[in-house]
Amino acid sequence: MTNSDPPAHEPPFDVVSVQEEDMYRGPDRRDAPTKLFSKFTFSGGRRLTGGRRPGENREVFIDRYPLWTWIMLTIFIILNLLDAHFTLIYLQRGGEEANPVAVRLLSAGMGTFIGVKAFGVGLGTAVFCMLNNFRNARIGVIISLVFYQLLLFYHMSLYFGWAGNVSS
Repeated sequence: MTNSDPPAHEPPFDVVSVQEEDMYRGPDRRDAPTKLFSKFTFSGGRRLTGGRRPGENREVFIDRYPLWTWIMLTIFIILNLLDAHFTLIYLQRGGEEANPVAVRLLSAGMGTFIGVKAFGVGLGTAVFCMLNNFRNARIGVIISLVFYQLLLFYHMSLYFGWAGNVSS
C-alpha cells in the first residue's frame, strides 16, 4: 500500500461534510431490537410493516397495526361478550356452568364474573395485538376465534332449544 492510497475504511469518493452538531440526534435506537413495550405500543408510530433491513419483516414488533388485526381482535372481543351474555341467560333459565373457574367467579357475584372475564379478555387481546407479527400469536387468534364461534353456536342452540333441556 502506497501513501497515496486511501485507507480501507474511507470511501474512494468525496463526501459532503456535515458538521457533527447538525447530525447527532442522540444514541442510535437501532443498536437494540424494538422493545415489547415502548412509547409507541398503544399510541402508534410510523411503521406498518417490519424492519428496515432485509429479513426483519417477520416476527418483529411494529408501531402500527394493520386493519385485519383490529378486525380480528374486535370480533374476538364481541364473541367473548356474547359468551358472557348467553352464559348469564342460560344460568337464569336454570342451566349449570361447566367451567369450574367460571363457577367460582359466579359464586363471587355477577359483577366479579363479568369484570374478571373482561379484564382477562382485554389482556389477551392486548397481547395478541402486540404479537400480531408472530406466527404463533396469529395461530392463537385463529384458534380462539374458531373456539368462540363454536361456543356461540352452542349457546344459540341452547337459547333456541335445539339442544339441552332448559326451561324458558
